[in-house]
Order: sequence, then C-alpha cells, then structure tokens
Amino acid sequence: MKRFMLICFAAFWSSVVSIWAYAVLATDGVADSVTEQRVISISPAELARHAGTDDCWMAIEGVVYDFTTYIPRHPAPPVVMTDWCGKDATQQYRTKGYGRPHSPAADALLPQYRVGVLEQSE
Repeated sequence: MKRFMLICFAAFWSSVVSIWAYAVLATDGVADSVTEQRVISISPAELARHAGTDDCWMAIEGVVYDFTTYIPRHPAPPVVMTDWCGKDATQQYRTKGYGRPHSPAADALLPQYRVGVLEQSE
C-alpha cells in the first residue's frame, strides 16, 4: 500500500510540474512579441462596443484583452466571463468574485489575448 501511495504521489507532482512547465514555455515567445508591438490606445467607449459573447473584450489593470476565443475554454461556466465583456474587470480578475486571485498560469495566458491599453478617463 505504501508503494502504491508513493507512486500516486510522484505521478501527481510530475503532472503538476509538467503543466507548470508547459504554461511557462508556451507563452515565452508570446510575451516578447506583445512587447514589440506598438501600443494601441482603446477608449472606454470602444471597449463597451465589445460587450457580447461573440465579441468579448475586457480591461484588466488598464490593459484590454479580447477573450472571445477563450470563453469556451475557461474552466468556469461562460457567464462568469461574459458578465464582464465590454467592462473593466480588474477587481473581478483579482478576486474571482470571492477573494481568491487567479493563478500564475492564468496570468501567463493574458499576453496572447492583449489588444491594447485602456485610455484613462479625464
């Protein structure tokens, strides 16, 4: 029984490390290409025009992301994301609505969905 538990323990942590490594390596080149792109400024009105499930942009920490293609892959039900389409979702991203921040793996996914930066209202 001890041997079985040891094998399960090793398999679990091996899976965790593999997933983490994939998340880090899969986004390595994406982050570089995003920083090389020119900065596109997006107004709050433009952000609000992308408020549907088939065209979903959100602002997080002043950066605008197009999550349209990601919504079906999000681990939670789509409504968790679609309620925030066309809006600033910074607080929701930080807390998931109940005080827990998103994971580092979620943070690593963000650059590939970046559209531009949100203009500051005056």
